[in-house]
Amino acid sequence: MAEEAAQLDGEYTQDGTVDLKGNLVLRSKRGGWTACWFVVVYEVFERMAYYGISSNLIVYLTKKLHQGTVTSANNVTNWVGTIWMTPILGAYVADAHLGRYWTFLIASIIYMSGMSLLTLAVSLHGLRPPPCLETNVENCKKASTLQLAVFYGALYTLALGTGGTKPNISTIGADQFDDFDPKEKAFKLSFFNWWMFSIFFGTLFANTVLVYVQDNVGWTLGYALPTLGLAVSIIIFLAGTPLYRHKVPSGSPFTRMARVIVAAIRKWRVHIPNDPKELYELDLEEYAKKGKFRIDSTPTLRFLSKASIKTGSTNPWMLCSVTQVEETKQMLRMIPILVAMFVPSAMIAQVNTLFIKQGSTLDRSIGSFKIPPASLAAFVTISMLVSVVLYDRFFVKIMQRWTKNPRGITLLQRIGIGLVFYTMTMAIASLTERYRLTVAKDHRLVENGGQVPLTIFILLPQFVLMGMADAFFDVGKIEFFYDQAPESMKSLGTSYSMTTLGVGNFLSSFLLSTVSHLTKKHGHKGWILNNLNASHIDYYYAFFVILNILNFIFFLIVVKFYVYKAEISDSIKVLTEELKGMTVMRVSIN
Repeated sequence: MAEEAAQLDGEYTQDGTVDLKGNLVLRSKRGGWTACWFVVVYEVFERMAYYGISSNLIVYLTKKLHQGTVTSANNVTNWVGTIWMTPILGAYVADAHLGRYWTFLIASIIYMSGMSLLTLAVSLHGLRPPPCLETNVENCKKASTLQLAVFYGALYTLALGTGGTKPNISTIGADQFDDFDPKEKAFKLSFFNWWMFSIFFGTLFANTVLVYVQDNVGWTLGYALPTLGLAVSIIIFLAGTPLYRHKVPSGSPFTRMARVIVAAIRKWRVHIPNDPKELYELDLEEYAKKGKFRIDSTPTLRFLSKASIKTGSTNPWMLCSVTQVEETKQMLRMIPILVAMFVPSAMIAQVNTLFIKQGSTLDRSIGSFKIPPASLAAFVTISMLVSVVLYDRFFVKIMQRWTKNPRGITLLQRIGIGLVFYTMTMAIASLTERYRLTVAKDHRLVENGGQVPLTIFILLPQFVLMGMADAFFDVGKIEFFYDQAPESMKSLGTSYSMTTLGVGNFLSSFLLSTVSHLTKKHGHKGWILNNLNASHIDYYYAFFVILNILNFIFFLIVVKFYVYKAEISDSIKVLTEELKGMTVMRVSIN
């Protein structure tokens, strides 16, 4: 009786969260920012580890494994693509079987194993080819099959581990806030801003300190430090265990969705009743017992509602509840938005590939100090950090007064602004590269591929714009997919945002290889060569501008038909009313 009374008074969370033993969670004892800080600090160290490897990977592949420009760039984007595709597997295991916490923990061990093996691969002389001082890497001895097997085996073990950590760690963080409590809901609206801030804080360290260590001290220490950082991050995450709120796994999301689709197809000739109450649905008490939420029928993707029509059979592949149908609709409605994010995700892949290669051709000296080319990515990070703070502290508050939306602007509007910034970034990158090539030609550096007498900082605008784009697009994207996914499929929804990066990197590899091949036909030199001074990357970037414009038009079309899911609580309404009340108060005072 005491527990029931406490629950009625709102002492317990109302969003179905439990502790690791399955007991209901006291709001005052667990969750909130107190628990979230452990998750956020973990992400700082983990991103330091990941970007400590990925930011300078193309330099290692070209200088130490003696790979050409196209080959090394594609190997980087293929690996990064895999990194961002494996979260689908991790999300499935979490939502269907182990839960987010245990999936994350097991994946962390795999991640740590990959990082440790990678450190060995760059440390032992027998695991890399002998040094080569030739300007053209084609004349250098290539890595052996064993050396490549160990190096790539370590990279892809790391990728498998990331697949279990990435879709679950941000979701665990967001789970610490109760949607039914207006105060916690308000915190949740800012969570992803500060989540991305933490990510890029770790990235900044990787792109400055770690990259410098790798280029000037040694690859052994340069890889050992992020490996140690990952170990520290796992310990920090474990330290917060007593404070976390957990969501109970609710079965395979893919099976539930498949049942809806199959049931709807099998009953495609059956007429949908006009009254949604005639459709099959479980009692509210059934959902309450399992800590789940019932969803009302909606008119979108109406064909799928046929799965809930009662025809006498109770077979789960013939009859599905309205809530199950609506969950499937929510996941399918996001797919066109998902597709619209592939092209901008291919833009992001250029930062750690061609942007870095451009930097390696320029004057990197500041006195006696030489800037590592990969360190320029730090300006993406700094720009993003500043933009996120300005967005959360100023832009949102200004827009709240105008739109009366607690978020300031909608999630899709935020993503759309990011798409515009990406288009501007590639336009600036194309113009800058054209200028670099002109200077190279004027100084007769085209054939010999010599260093162009221009400061590396001429690339600064494209890196800064990329960071501003990330502040809108990347943060908006991860929040959108988390927010719009059903409560029982949050990890899968979050994995959607990772999938965009995965497909974007594979798309980047495909475009780079295809453009390189096509532009070499009929005796032409080609746009992308090992000698960048004889290349035409400016044309390649201009091609991306056109792709971005076409993609933005597609995005506007799919946004026009997108329907946001209904909120499971009244918290957003409460926050909206508070904003309206504040506006009325200001008017009255004036």
